[in-house]
Amino acid sequence: MDDSHVLLEVRGLQTAFHTEAGAWLAVDGVDLTVGRGEILGLVGESGSGKSVTGFSLVGLIDPPGEVVAGSVRFDGMELCGMDEAQLRTLRGNRIAMIFQDPLMTLNPVLKVGEQMAEAIYTHDPAASRARIRERCVQALAQVGIPAPESRLDNYPHEFSGGMRQRVAIAIAMLNKPDLIIADEPTTALDVTIQAQILFEMQKLCAEQNTALIWITHDLGVVAELADKVAVMYAGRIVEYGTVEQVLSQPMHPYTRGLLSSMPGQAAPGSRLAQIDGMAPTLTGRETGCAFRPRCSRSADVCARQSPDIDRQGERQYRCHFPILELAA
Repeated sequence: MDDSHVLLEVRGLQTAFHTEAGAWLAVDGVDLTVGRGEILGLVGESGSGKSVTGFSLVGLIDPPGEVVAGSVRFDGMELCGMDEAQLRTLRGNRIAMIFQDPLMTLNPVLKVGEQMAEAIYTHDPAASRARIRERCVQALAQVGIPAPESRLDNYPHEFSGGMRQRVAIAIAMLNKPDLIIADEPTTALDVTIQAQILFEMQKLCAEQNTALIWITHDLGVVAELADKVAVMYAGRIVEYGTVEQVLSQPMHPYTRGLLSSMPGQAAPGSRLAQIDGMAPTLTGRETGCAFRPRCSRSADVCARQSPDIDRQGERQYRCHFPILELAA
């Protein structure tokens, strides 16, 4: 990717959680590059480190967690080590985050309109009240809130869970940020509204050249939405490439397991495929490849040595025995 096109460059990111038993890495050496206007799907099972990676990018890791190593460069600026005041000028303005749980995002004692207006006024204090309200109404309409002008005067408890999530998405889109990090934002939405949100996200990225990191476990959404996909397991990126490359020709056994376990892959009346075993906990990781206990292709070297990243053009994978016969 041309350097002028790169918006976010992450190298060697490590995030640890400090306990009485020691420091445990939830994110272990993540490398990512996201271009302007590009949509990256970050996928994996629960506990793979996806959300912690997203929080780490914008300095939202609280004690006992800490970013202990690595570099996060956004539009040429190093975010790791940046002071909180500088980060606040970027968050909600040039970088927006959509959290998975809207109850943790919205203030229950403030009207939705007040919270949306604050997101604009904080970064654009010269904006008039009429213009702020107009932008808020437009944002709610974009995410499918009916009668958006009157709903600005409602409190969060007057919305359903799915509608609260749509409000959180609208707030993230208000200032037309350069980068949006979305942590499973459509989980609580029905398929019709989900399709509308995905359309609006794609439209925003295309029209405003906004980059999007979409954190999810839903490979169907990634296939519909993303340009690139990074598959995460046990705090590491184990496969990376274009959506077409990764989803049609997976090279890592974990990626193939995720795809095989999708409901549409099973014949009618047959049992769904599954990946045997459980994802490792922070304290339960062994030497060697973290996926080895669940992998049918593992051998002695997998127990002794953690695989390094190998590259085939834009494709990247971390496996001693990749599925090369499928990657012609």
